[in-house]
Amino acid sequence: MAVFSKILVANRGEIAIRVFRTLRELGIGTVAVYSEADRGALHVAAADEAYLIGPGPAPESYLNQERLLETAARAGAEAVHPGYGFLAENADFARACQAAGLVWIGPPPEAIDVMGSKTAARETMRAAGVPIVPGTTAPVESAEDVRGLGEELGWPIAIKASAGGGGKGLKVVAGPDEADRAYESARREGEAYFSDPDVYVERYLEDPRHVEVQILADAHGNVIHLGERDCTIQRRHQKLVEETPSPAVGDELRDRIGRLGIDAARAVGYRSAGTIEGLLDGDGNYFFLEMNTRIQVEHTVTELVTGLDLVREQVLIAAGEPLSLRQDDVRLTGHAIECRINAEDPSNGFLPTPGRITSYREPGGPGIRVDSGVAAGSEVVGLYDPLIAKLVVQGVDREHARRRMLRALDEYLIGGVTTLLGFHRALLEHACFIAGQTCHGVVESKELAERAEQLSHQQTTLAASADGRLRERVSSVELDGRLYEVKALVPEPPFAELARRRRERTGRGAHHGAAKDAVVTPMQGTVLAVEVADGDEVRAGQVICIVEAMKMENEITAHRDGVVTELSVEPGQAVTTGQVVCVIAQDED
Repeated sequence: MAVFSKILVANRGEIAIRVFRTLRELGIGTVAVYSEADRGALHVAAADEAYLIGPGPAPESYLNQERLLETAARAGAEAVHPGYGFLAENADFARACQAAGLVWIGPPPEAIDVMGSKTAARETMRAAGVPIVPGTTAPVESAEDVRGLGEELGWPIAIKASAGGGGKGLKVVAGPDEADRAYESARREGEAYFSDPDVYVERYLEDPRHVEVQILADAHGNVIHLGERDCTIQRRHQKLVEETPSPAVGDELRDRIGRLGIDAARAVGYRSAGTIEGLLDGDGNYFFLEMNTRIQVEHTVTELVTGLDLVREQVLIAAGEPLSLRQDDVRLTGHAIECRINAEDPSNGFLPTPGRITSYREPGGPGIRVDSGVAAGSEVVGLYDPLIAKLVVQGVDREHARRRMLRALDEYLIGGVTTLLGFHRALLEHACFIAGQTCHGVVESKELAERAEQLSHQQTTLAASADGRLRERVSSVELDGRLYEVKALVPEPPFAELARRRRERTGRGAHHGAAKDAVVTPMQGTVLAVEVADGDEVRAGQVICIVEAMKMENEITAHRDGVVTELSVEPGQAVTTGQVVCVIAQDED
């Protein structure tokens, strides 16, 4: 059933490949776009046609609306699927596609406009009778206003970018002393990520569950929900593990929040696949948080338990088809869990770890799905999101799915870059996850990071072995009074080459004492702000500067008390991994 002849996917990596697969099943031609940094990317080879759209930085390529529209016309595409991220929730791009005669595979631009502004969305939901977290529905104008709202709502409170999402532009404020810095930081992130510095304030709910509802709506007035997903396991307010059904949601609550999701979608005249995100407190109160007007990263778990292809539904809805099922037809079977396999280091604050993947082997077997965009030799590019793959499993129940995920994580080998494989193994073995709790305070804990690092080293050794970097080790053992010579093939130390390169780059190979004093950047990126000056006294843990890398703000902090000397960075400066930011001197130095 070819409802379109050719569709351009305005995205990259694993989501582009995932969309291509559905389009191919529908008999639709596929068009990929790529930046110069992605010339060798897997999604380029996965499409029928592929077009270069600009240099590596996203504003010059994947966010270049004019270039994307020119490419669609050149390729003869009839429609555009935006995937997620980049321009997926950009109402202006949706309108530009329509003005160019292209079908936009997504919701109406008007719905994107309303839901894209968190303040407008909160006001719309309140008017529609959908409960919202107590707070403002208009932008907050100053840090002084933030302090006043904190006293009114009670501390802690959350400052959020009005156009934000994915944890960007979100700052939790524990008390009035933190208001100024958090207000400015949230505004800066809102401007950097969404070109909109407006922020609002709401009460910060302590240890809620993040529960969202998947919605499908067509152009004929039909709206259904496909159950909930629990996305409570997060770091820096960004999701890491998602599952369905939620361990905290029964049939009655599922029906209630599903109806709230449908009401929310109808309130904005929604069409296509979308997600109503909410917070569930310990008393069973459910509050609207935001609406994501696109396909979600975690749509995979819903697909496994419902048997539906959500991208297929998106395409058919965009073609004017009515929904293929009614609410009564929706059946949830078993339990599904997704682990996001990011190129990040949990032992170093989940900082991105771009680099080349030297070896790669995906798990397989019953109930396992891997949506990936890489292979051995692929480059994890520091310019983009660090997501490598989505590992998804389905079991007959939650415990079966948990054990299946552990088996899949054990089989998964990724060499050359640090990933979250060890972190996920540590988390899924932890008592809090086994019990279906929120794991509040555990996800970013030192305990879990240390366990993840142990497991990551084991996985790195396996990956090194799979990559063939082996050397012979000879040793002797005594057994029953006799001496035996044992030969074994073991991998080279996995980080030896990286350490050598880092020493060469920083020029500190023989100056171990000086290296202890230096504050260095653990990733490449761009300096957004510098919060100290030469001669300032600082305490251990105090922020020295903020570096943006892979769409995330990373605070670079002092490792000890002392005085800042040799400060060598400034806002707007590009920095590389291991570059010296400053030296923290002490009296005895």
